[in-house]
Amino acid sequence: MVNPSFFLGNSEMASNHFLKKSIASFSLVSVGALSALIGTQLNPTNAVQTQPLVAQVPAALGNSANENFISAAVDKTGSAVVRINSSRKVTSRSSESGQAIARGTGSGFIVKSDGLVMTNAHVVDGADQVTVKLKDGREFTGQVVGEDKLTDVAVVKIQASNLPTVAIGNSDQLRPGEWAIAIGNPLGLDNTVTAGIISGTGRSSSEIGSPDRRTNYIQTDAAINPGNSGGPLLNQSGQVIGINTAIIGGAQGLGFAIPINKAQQIANQLISKGSVDHPYLGVEMTDLSATTRDLLNRDRSLGINVQTDRGALITNIIRNSPAAQAGLQKGDVIQTINGQSIASANEVQQAVEASTIGSNLSLQVNRSGQTVTLSIRPGEFPVNAG
Repeated sequence: MVNPSFFLGNSEMASNHFLKKSIASFSLVSVGALSALIGTQLNPTNAVQTQPLVAQVPAALGNSANENFISAAVDKTGSAVVRINSSRKVTSRSSESGQAIARGTGSGFIVKSDGLVMTNAHVVDGADQVTVKLKDGREFTGQVVGEDKLTDVAVVKIQASNLPTVAIGNSDQLRPGEWAIAIGNPLGLDNTVTAGIISGTGRSSSEIGSPDRRTNYIQTDAAINPGNSGGPLLNQSGQVIGINTAIIGGAQGLGFAIPINKAQQIANQLISKGSVDHPYLGVEMTDLSATTRDLLNRDRSLGINVQTDRGALITNIIRNSPAAQAGLQKGDVIQTINGQSIASANEVQQAVEASTIGSNLSLQVNRSGQTVTLSIRPGEFPVNAG
């Protein structure tokens, strides 16, 4: 008998691994972010370098007037892209003092002329010291205004004025096939430009092997490597449409960026109060289909009886969570939230994330073939749940 394997993550989502091939070697893309690099920086052994580190423009664009649009976009935005170096003290058995310095490098971009910089949370997470280097060579000490690990967004402040800034685009309007341009500092190579297309939008965190994130992603084949983390993904007009954040190791052209509309929402909360509110139900879920329904019902060890093949199946309830208090049960299939049809676990996550802590959500669930309506109040995501 095949036993389904469910992820338990911050996103309250679970991957249906027994029906899909697992995605291997999902990596955040800042040098030194995933392991302590003692003394000097080392390149991760699983770094993906399958595309050149210089923008490649197709020979025939069909319109000679657009042949230099990548250069024009870089000229417009490049001066506002920065390198972020971070360091922190770590325990080291090989050091006489018992401590060593772990160093990391990532990218970022200036959104306010008075020194506000957006980047990835994993670029500055736990840092004792942050340094921001501009394209013109100036360096500033950075202060982390706030970071949100669930979306991997952070804001850093430097003491400066009249700085170049990026133009912000609209990530909600992206379509697969549009141009995508990445600028950053991969593997320490400052101000590197790569280009490709938008390969997909709305990629869920579980789809790309990172179920503990609270955002969907833009997929691009523009080359992204360690050190690109926190740098901007641009459209052909040079506007920022995303924050480059992750790659899948061993694959070609599978890079991911946080949509800028979502990143701005997070950044505004970080700037205003230093933290972000994430509504929380406290459930583990998986998507349903006729195949998964049959597999689950055959496995008696799960103790569930699924009578529908559409919706988000609850596979576990976190003790003392809002879901437990509202009476949700293992085996319930969420079919509507506030009257809106639910077809997947990702749609549940989006609906919960769009709600507010303490508000009422009306859930309609299928429980062993019977329709049950419940009211639930999302709580604040517990810090120790990550």
